[in-house]
Amino acid sequence: MSKKLTVARLEKGGKRFEIIVHVDKAWRYKSGEKVDIGDILEGEFIYYDVKRGLKASEAELRKLFGTSDPYKVAEIILSRGELLLTSEQRRELMEKKKRQIIEFLSRNAIDPRTNLPIPPKRIELALEQAKVGVDPYKPVEAQINDIIKALRLVLPMKIARAEIAVKIPPQYVGRAYPALSKLGRIVREAYMKDGTWLAQLEVPAGMQNVVVEKVASLTRGEGEVKILGTK
Repeated sequence: MSKKLTVARLEKGGKRFEIIVHVDKAWRYKSGEKVDIGDILEGEFIYYDVKRGLKASEAELRKLFGTSDPYKVAEIILSRGELLLTSEQRRELMEKKKRQIIEFLSRNAIDPRTNLPIPPKRIELALEQAKVGVDPYKPVEAQINDIIKALRLVLPMKIARAEIAVKIPPQYVGRAYPALSKLGRIVREAYMKDGTWLAQLEVPAGMQNVVVEKVASLTRGEGEVKILGTK
């Protein structure tokens, strides 16, 4: 079997049912992402034993799953069953989840001692130092509180949002407005008589530097940014 494919298995009614799935897509599905089951399933078969090629009977599927539709049965197997992963596959999936966690924290967390964002490399080192357990199947948001609790033993941090005031000259408002709107929430805004745009943004605290750099690039250095604080 290709290393991009694996088996998902579920024991039900004293019998074993298996399907062949694409590793990455199946993992994303079990992590809470919306992935079409048709893209995950390799072939349209439900097996008793994939290695031996023993296909489950439609009568047995209807009896135990309430349907013989392979896609509906596959959803149940994938949701409630387990993915059989090689050590290499598990290592790759753990690394992807770890990267997602680092990205989330670098965007949303700050060091409460300085109120400054925490560099991704520092977060990565803290994860190793604190020996934080990462669940490859749980969404980041569902395990981030426990991860932060463990990380605080070696790296003070808190989830926060930053309030940022920006002043955009009129000639740059057309492109600055949509770009900055995507980075966070516009709390309040106003226009001066000459068309200059004044706005207060609320963004994930770790993105303060991103806003500063974005305003500078969008306005050729003519825009102004002021960090009002974090909360």
